[in-house]
Amino acid sequence: MPAPKVASVEEFFARLDDVQRPHVEALRALSLEAAEGTEIVEALKFNVPAYAAQTMVWTLQVFKNHCSVRFPVAFFVDRRDEAIAAGYDAIEGALKIRWDQEVPEAIVRRLLAERVDDYEAGHTAWSTPGQRTRPKT
Repeated sequence: MPAPKVASVEEFFARLDDVQRPHVEALRALSLEAAEGTEIVEALKFNVPAYAAQTMVWTLQVFKNHCSVRFPVAFFVDRRDEAIAAGYDAIEGALKIRWDQEVPEAIVRRLLAERVDDYEAGHTAWSTPGQRTRPKT
C-alpha cells in the first residue's frame, strides 16, 4: 500500500514513528550538511524528501523494515561494494539501512559528498539510456 500523501517535507518527518525517526532524521542532517553551500535544497518530490537543484540529486525513503538513501543508479553502481562490505544492503541505486542497524554516518557522508561533486561536474541525469545497473559477471 502506498504511503499517505504528505503536503511538505516537515509533514513527512512529523509522520515518522519512534523506530524510524532517529534513522531518518540522522540521514536528513547528513543530507543538509552535504547540501550546505551548494544550490541543492531539500524539497518534497514523489512524496519523499529529495535533495535537488535543477534535478534530483538524491532522496530519502522509508519502508516497513528499513530506510534508504537513493541515488542515480549510474552513480551508485560502483559504490555498492563498500556498503555491502560494511554489512549493509545495497540495491541498484540505494543504500538500505534496516531499523536494527546503526546509520553508517561515514559511508553516507562520503556518498553524499561524492554525489554533490558528481552533480556539480555535470552528471545531472537521474537515469540514462542504457545505464549500467550491475557490474557484468
